[in-house]
Amino acid sequence: MKLADIISHLESIAPPSLQESYDNAGLLTGNLNWECTGVICTLDAIEDVVTEAIAKKCNLIVAHHPIIFTGLKKVTGKNYVEKTIIAAIKNDIAIYATHTNLDNVLHGVNAKIADKLGLVNRQILQPKIGNIKKLYTYIPVDFADKVKDAIFAAGGGTIGNYVECSFVTEGIGSFNATKGTNPFVGTIGQRHYEKEKKLEVVFEEHNHHTILNALIKNHPYEEVAYEVIGLDNTNKTIGSGVIGELKMEVGEEDFLQLIKTQFELKVIKHTPFLGKKVKKIAVCGGSGSFLTKTAIAAKADFYITADVKYHEFFDAESKLVLADIGHWESEQFTIELLAEVLQEKFPTFAVLKTAVKTNPVQYWS
Repeated sequence: MKLADIISHLESIAPPSLQESYDNAGLLTGNLNWECTGVICTLDAIEDVVTEAIAKKCNLIVAHHPIIFTGLKKVTGKNYVEKTIIAAIKNDIAIYATHTNLDNVLHGVNAKIADKLGLVNRQILQPKIGNIKKLYTYIPVDFADKVKDAIFAAGGGTIGNYVECSFVTEGIGSFNATKGTNPFVGTIGQRHYEKEKKLEVVFEEHNHHTILNALIKNHPYEEVAYEVIGLDNTNKTIGSGVIGELKMEVGEEDFLQLIKTQFELKVIKHTPFLGKKVKKIAVCGGSGSFLTKTAIAAKADFYITADVKYHEFFDAESKLVLADIGHWESEQFTIELLAEVLQEKFPTFAVLKTAVKTNPVQYWS
């Protein structure tokens, strides 16, 4: 098993192109061609986790947070980031991070939070706009189904929960093959008319190269005519946060107790209770205060996130209860998610969950 095989699967779940512009997800140390001896899944790839990987003979760490987040100009071991990188490189340990790209998929980080709370009817809280594209291409009639099927197989034609979506019109195409060409039909030097089908298919931006490769590989023409345009459509399966519902409404204190129990919390910071039952819940693992107003607009009763600053609590404006449960605490089950994703795909391969509790925040009680 090569690192490339494992990483390819992870990137099919959370494509790197979905990460935010400020992020640094991807392979941070190591080589894709290395044979993988085992995987350790963690939230943070710190030096203690590298030590654990060495002891357990695992040469790949799959982390949620990138240990290298901003640029490194020197690697002298002066801080925890540089010490981790030195340890990883000296011991041939690969570190791979899947961060905001895993946050931005419906089945990612926030799905695990929703699972722990028992939320149903889930949707992306703030869907992405502008990452849907449309392909137009022109295919000889007899080859239209073959090309269309190949594009579908590559991920084209998916709209929400509908797959294999397309629109086809028929017309007459023309071309004149000049000297040096090898036309599939027609005669060099003569204008040729061919019955063709115009195929229109939408696809998600991260599938761009896969879609075009499928088109060109399966199209019979030497030169394939196609156009790709960007759309302003909202992609409801990609974006920030998740909103869903409890199966039954509960009291505010009862819901806080559920959070405390499920996430094994010592303390929860929250805005004042509103004196009403709770059913519609918004969540965002990690630093999610930027979504408070979005959660209000979505008519959430509760918004669960982390890293909320003092003045940001006022943004709740008595329209929902805003609860800060801690960064590590909100994302801790991402370790489970990563392990499950890999174990399902590679059931006979060594996939471990870290035994190191990487949370740098401690609570005195």
